[in-house]
Amino acid sequence: MFISCPEYINTAFRLLEKSGFKAYAVGGCVRDSLLGKTPDDWDMTSSSTPEETMKVFKDFRVIPTGIKHGTVTVVIDGNHIEITTMRIDGEYHDNRRPDEVEFTSDIEKDLSRRDFTVNAMAYNHTDGLIDIFGGQSDLKKRIIRCVGNPDKRFNEDALRIIRALRFACVLDFEIAKETSESILKNIELINNVANERIRVELLKLLQGTAVGKIIDDYKEVIFTIIPELRVLDGFPQNTPYHIYDVWTHTVKVVSNVRNTPELRVAALLHDIGKPECFTTDSNGLAHFKGHPASSAETAVKILKNLRFSNEFIRTVYDIILLHDMYPDRNKTTVAKYCSMYSPDTLKLTLDLMRGDTAGKNPAFHKDQYALYDLAEKQIDEIIESGLCLQLSGLSINGEDVHAIGFRGKEIGNVLNSLLTMVIEEKIPNKKDILLSTAIKLKNN
Repeated sequence: MFISCPEYINTAFRLLEKSGFKAYAVGGCVRDSLLGKTPDDWDMTSSSTPEETMKVFKDFRVIPTGIKHGTVTVVIDGNHIEITTMRIDGEYHDNRRPDEVEFTSDIEKDLSRRDFTVNAMAYNHTDGLIDIFGGQSDLKKRIIRCVGNPDKRFNEDALRIIRALRFACVLDFEIAKETSESILKNIELINNVANERIRVELLKLLQGTAVGKIIDDYKEVIFTIIPELRVLDGFPQNTPYHIYDVWTHTVKVVSNVRNTPELRVAALLHDIGKPECFTTDSNGLAHFKGHPASSAETAVKILKNLRFSNEFIRTVYDIILLHDMYPDRNKTTVAKYCSMYSPDTLKLTLDLMRGDTAGKNPAFHKDQYALYDLAEKQIDEIIESGLCLQLSGLSINGEDVHAIGFRGKEIGNVLNSLLTMVIEEKIPNKKDILLSTAIKLKNN
């Protein structure tokens, strides 16, 4: 079997082999190549120690990424290659990393420590494909299966539990029976994993093509990561507008929104506040008044705990907050929203609303999609028109209104009033008209 490697990988092969070392491309790049995909990056393993690897690549930039565990990063033609010494892992006591590693020149021993069979294949042009655990067969069968004993693999690194879901989700594979059973048996090990590592895998999982199936089939894993979601499972929505419980509705929404990180996360958390906002009227119908704000606040706490960036959290907060009150047929209303939130956030909100509608009773909501399309068209028209949406875009400023007699808080108040009139297209954004309008406001 021949795998076409990029030239910078071939350069790394040549230099290592010229120095007397065995080297292989390994892991995801081999898996993706066999699937007919172009790998995003290439990792290698070598019989050279980290110090020997650095010596081989002395004419290149070398970063000592993880010397203790045998990894250095070599930069060739601007491309970063992680080169890890073939190794045998020692005991694990933190469900993350081995206490110590033993370097080896035996590629089969190195592959035997890896997580899943589809990631435990190696390749070079001389030896061809090294596949001792049936990774190629599992690719054809579309199966995610642990290398060796799954209990051992997950106890070594509990993040592998989420990684198994992630690969199944992204590749649209099934998880092998023994591996699946072990995942459910060892769920609590996830609590030993750093939140930063969980965040990375969770985001990749949520962006997979089979996301709905995986998060529902393995909802106990998701509930372990985000315990606040558990109460949604089986929580009824006693209203004719819904035909699913809150968790099933959430799964439908996640599956039906556009695949962007902020949107998939917002979809997962958009109704998390419903149970605490639940009330029943005299007819026995359920109401969830205020649930967008409640859900948005809860989402902030969850995302902070998972170490998401402030910018990411803010976007998700806004999407969730707006998902039940927007859009409006009135273009002026749309413009007002554009002045309060970024147009990109509003478009993401419309995407969430489309997904939200797809998870409701179709008998009541089929006409909603036209409203979402209209609102998106209006957003584009507003942006293209150059309509002033922020105080900074007004043709007058605080000094101008101060000069005609406004003081203190009056300055901000009058500027905001003028901005509202511009947005509502009651007056144009021209300095002389803005000043004369400001004078009228003062006299009144």
